[in-house]
Amino acid sequence: MSVDTEFTAYAAARAQRLRDTAYLLCGDWHGAQDLTQTTLVKLYTAWKRIERRDNVDAYARQVMLRTFLDSRRPKRSTERPSAALPDAPAPAGGDPTLRLTLLAGLAQLPLNRRAVLVLRFWEDQSVEATGAAMGLSVSAVKSLTQRALAELRTVLHDDSATAELDFLSV
Repeated sequence: MSVDTEFTAYAAARAQRLRDTAYLLCGDWHGAQDLTQTTLVKLYTAWKRIERRDNVDAYARQVMLRTFLDSRRPKRSTERPSAALPDAPAPAGGDPTLRLTLLAGLAQLPLNRRAVLVLRFWEDQSVEATGAAMGLSVSAVKSLTQRALAELRTVLHDDSATAELDFLSV
């Protein structure tokens, strides 16, 4: 019997029981369905390691409980409450030809140079935030930004498009 066949048989036999347990943990059926599916996905990825265990059901419950608890823990590193909502983005406008020219120029840049320009000027990130996102020092971000802008100006060749880049100062 193949691994997929064995797992499919196990999942079909135990899915309702897992869903009932998940409901008791979550308190709602939609959350229980999501938790059950996540548990089954994790079980499937570890199936070769756990199929020789005496009690797969105990392992499944352990995976479910840890998944549930992890989903309820506060996300200190990624989510931070804010007192104010962020500013709305500026309405799209300006010359569509210039926009297309800039997009075409960006597409010709190497990925790291394109990324630094997008983070710094499209996402309006600080030098420090850009460095943290890219794993670079502040001085490396400044240097990379200068080189990326110079290369973008070279790629564009057009003085009118290059003049529009003057607002992209470091």
